[in-house]
Amino acid sequence: MAAANSSAGVKMASDGLWQGENPLDFALPLLAVQIAVILVITQGLALALRPLRQPKVVAEILGGILLGPSALGRWGAFRRTLFPAWSTAALDTVSGLGLLLFLFLVGLELDFRAVRRVGPRSVAIAAAGIVPPLLAAPGLVPLLNLAVPAPRHATFLSLCVYLGAALSVTALPVLACILKELSLLGTPFGETAMAAAAVNDIFAWALLALALAVSGGGGRDPKGPPLAPVYILASGAVFVALMLCALRPLMARLARRVGPDRAAGMVCSGAVACALLAGVVTDAIGVHPVFGAFVFGLAMPREGGLAERAVEKVAPLVSGLMLPLYFATSGLHTDVDNVRGAAAWGMVALVVAVALLGKFGGTFALAAGTGMPRREAAALGVAMSAKGLVELIVLNIGKERKVLDDTTFAIFVIMALTTTVLATPCMTALYRRPPTTTAPEGDAIELKGGGDNCPA
Repeated sequence: MAAANSSAGVKMASDGLWQGENPLDFALPLLAVQIAVILVITQGLALALRPLRQPKVVAEILGGILLGPSALGRWGAFRRTLFPAWSTAALDTVSGLGLLLFLFLVGLELDFRAVRRVGPRSVAIAAAGIVPPLLAAPGLVPLLNLAVPAPRHATFLSLCVYLGAALSVTALPVLACILKELSLLGTPFGETAMAAAAVNDIFAWALLALALAVSGGGGRDPKGPPLAPVYILASGAVFVALMLCALRPLMARLARRVGPDRAAGMVCSGAVACALLAGVVTDAIGVHPVFGAFVFGLAMPREGGLAERAVEKVAPLVSGLMLPLYFATSGLHTDVDNVRGAAAWGMVALVVAVALLGKFGGTFALAAGTGMPRREAAALGVAMSAKGLVELIVLNIGKERKVLDDTTFAIFVIMALTTTVLATPCMTALYRRPPTTTAPEGDAIELKGGGDNCPA
């Protein structure tokens, strides 16, 4: 064991049992076993939850929590054998790479024709669901300090921005899965929900970029110059402008010149390489790498079916293998035991209430006020409360930056699970689809994950 993970570095593979070496003391065999265990556990939970019509992300997060310190990870022999501390970096890196590629796919598949078709209403609905929980965040911070008196490494502003982002986001991929499960994806209701969620997603990334800028290295003492947040935001804005206004027309012109057949052969590897490099650029700017991959996905031209070909090639591997690892590792990093005492669990209830009522109340009020039937408006409010991918990204980055301590992280993971679990049964109870309604084929936003499996 010592030879395998000493300070000199972790050895890739063993010399075999006959040479007296345990393969699980070495990086590659252990990673393979970890991935296999995670996939078996999460797929088993997904099958168990299928009668309840829960999105796959719920099973993946629960699987990680089950394998982590909240359950099986309490058993010292299990933790030391399958998830030793020295193996964390490799598993996190693989899952992070899957997240980066998935965000590239999300950007690639966001088609704003649906947003334009729904019109300003989608923007208004998104804003109505964002503003109340965002405004509630500054009020939650003092209560959080009282309920969870852990040492804070973040400023009041950075904590407010992170909590506001976590409370106000809507998980577009999870919402797409729920609407697909309920056969609502192509209906007017589904189009409105997906268009509003797409606007919400764009806002969430802008808010996350702001959170990353103001948090800096996560401590109260800034690492760089006092104007570093301004430099980060300005550099990020320039990056987005260059990608959308300069690179996108250039790629479209190149695709037309090369021709769709030749371009299709290069698009998959070239697009993935560019997405990875875009992530490196945004990391250098001071924003998380996933932001660069997402923006590059938005910037890729849709002409000639190039985007569809890239999705067909990349999506099955990402959604079937790499993305479940990200959700599971988020669960592995969650220790529910950190939430101790009546005050901490009261904070959980308050955070869940703010996340649900803030999104639901604002969305319901505006949708009903603009003529949508009340039951449909209530179902839309529930739909916009679904969390998942973006929520976990915000929480994990906040934990990496030391803005969120372990207890706060666990509280918000519980909130994300609760709001997502409640979304499907509440929508089923509230929304009554007319029997004559059929889902039209068109430009509705849909995130493909390979076959019948939702990507998140």
